[in-house]
Amino acid sequence: MERRVGTVSRGIRCPIIREGDNLPEIVVNSVVEAAKCEGFELRDRDVISVTESVVARAQGNYASVDDIAADVKEKLGGETIGVIFPILSRNRFAICLRGIAKGAKKVVLMLSYPSDEVGNALLTYDQLDAAGINPYSDVLTLEKYRELFGENKHEFTGVDYVQYYADLITESGAEVEVIFANQAKTILNYTDCILNCDIHTRVRTKRILLENGAKVVCSLDDILTAPINGSGYNARYGLLGSNKSTENTIKLFPRECQDMVEEVQSKIMELTGKHVEVMVYGDGAFKDPQGKIWELADPVVSPAFTRGLIGTPNELKLKYLADNDFKDLSGVALKEAISNAIKEKEGNLVGNMASQGTTPRQLTDLIGSLCDLTSGSGDKGTPVVLVQGYFDNFTD
Repeated sequence: MERRVGTVSRGIRCPIIREGDNLPEIVVNSVVEAAKCEGFELRDRDVISVTESVVARAQGNYASVDDIAADVKEKLGGETIGVIFPILSRNRFAICLRGIAKGAKKVVLMLSYPSDEVGNALLTYDQLDAAGINPYSDVLTLEKYRELFGENKHEFTGVDYVQYYADLITESGAEVEVIFANQAKTILNYTDCILNCDIHTRVRTKRILLENGAKVVCSLDDILTAPINGSGYNARYGLLGSNKSTENTIKLFPRECQDMVEEVQSKIMELTGKHVEVMVYGDGAFKDPQGKIWELADPVVSPAFTRGLIGTPNELKLKYLADNDFKDLSGVALKEAISNAIKEKEGNLVGNMASQGTTPRQLTDLIGSLCDLTSGSGDKGTPVVLVQGYFDNFTD
């Protein structure tokens, strides 16, 4: 019988994961039990995705604000530190900022405007236009910002992040000065020891600062790259991808977890005879059209995945074929013509007009975004997502 269903994404419920748990065993058992309970079968090239949160939790990859403070003080000198381009997030950055402030005598906090790197807005462009402010060149003090724009609370959280971050710094024992600017080198007018906190533009920012005379520049991926007093760490990403755990601790992005995804793949093969792909996923790579917020606050969507997930889709646009190449066909003849075109397609469709608009992004970014939307970030209790039929096409 012809299959009538394409891609299916299922959230898989699991036990609450604790430090030291055998995560590969839990993932495999949860997927297999779900299949039995819900009456579906695993197939070759299904994708089992595990959220980074439970991977890091099983690893016990946690650190305290004191651990952050010790590393910041050691690497940046413990005097006046410029903290530039942080995202506006209680979950992502606030606890990190508390630790950073504890490792300094003074923090010059430089915020990008009208929004942070991932789209959390301090202001609107309309407000800037009305005030005659050019965000590409103008530098605002806190006093000038308040004079022009007053208090601006985040649309979704109701938090005035300017005040919130300033208070966090002073409560942590450091003096604070807040400025608003979008040119990285502006901070050099205040200090030559800088922690740049941007995520996806961090390499360029660090280069610009060093080229313009900074004494010391660290990015968030330079902090907690090794254990501090037995803390968690991430050798590759440091504080990037961390989340709030408690008021004084963070959960770091998971450490090396390639062995974990390969173990899950192997165990599924042993139990079912099916060759599945496995990945770890964090934030999806998509933007909210209402709040203008780009979801990806992690350094990557997927820090580990099996080899079958390397690459990008190689797909033909069915509507292009139907409207152009086979515009005079219909019914069975149209179906057969399109099926043959898919079967005969080249291994690389770059430049082929029939592939335009087929989202040439990494498979892990696409599947990770689907999984992030499926599992959500709340109380669904589905830290594992099973995606079936993703690699099918019209002929399967």
